[in-house]
Amino acid sequence: MNLKAVLEGLLFVTGDEGISKERLLKILDVSEEEFNEVVTQFINDLKSDERGLTLEEYNDNYKLVTKKEHAGYYKLLVDTENSDTLSTAALETLAIIAYNQPITRLMVDEIRGVSSVYVMRKLVLKNLIKEVGKSELPGRPILYGVTDQFLDYFGLKSLADLPKIEEAETVSTEDLYASRYREE
Repeated sequence: MNLKAVLEGLLFVTGDEGISKERLLKILDVSEEEFNEVVTQFINDLKSDERGLTLEEYNDNYKLVTKKEHAGYYKLLVDTENSDTLSTAALETLAIIAYNQPITRLMVDEIRGVSSVYVMRKLVLKNLIKEVGKSELPGRPILYGVTDQFLDYFGLKSLADLPKIEEAETVSTEDLYASRYREE
C-alpha cells in the first residue's frame, strides 16, 4: 500500500480542519519513524513546480494548503468582475450563518444539503463572515458568524434588524394525498 497516497487522501478529506500527528499514526498504523519518513517524502513530492499544494504543520497538526507563490491566481478567482454581487449560494449561506450563528461549516452544509466550503471561503475573503471560535464538538470545528461589514453591506444596524422568519405553514398528511382534481 502506498502510504503517501493514503496520507494525501486523509489530508484531503480532513480539509481545513487538518489532522493530528497522533491520529495519523493510529490510522496509518506505522511507527513514528516510518511516519516521519512518509511525511518527508510527501513534502518533497509537493515541492515540485508541478504541484499546487504544500503540507503545513502546526502544533503536531497537518493540513494541505495552497502554495503562497500562487496566491495571485487564487485572488483572481475570488475577485471577479462582479465582486460586489453575491451568488444565490452565497446569499443562502449568509442567511444560514446570520440566523444560526455561531455555526460550523458542517452545520451549514447540513442545512443547505450541499458542500459550502468554496462559498464560505469566498465569504471570508469578502469579510462578510469570520471565525468566531471553536465548537466543543469532537474535532473542535471552527464556528462562524457574520461581520460588521455584513451588517454594513445589507444596511443593518444590528442582527436584531434581520427580518423575522415566519413559521412554515403546516400541512396535514391527509392534504398530501388528496387529489386536487374534481369532476363536475
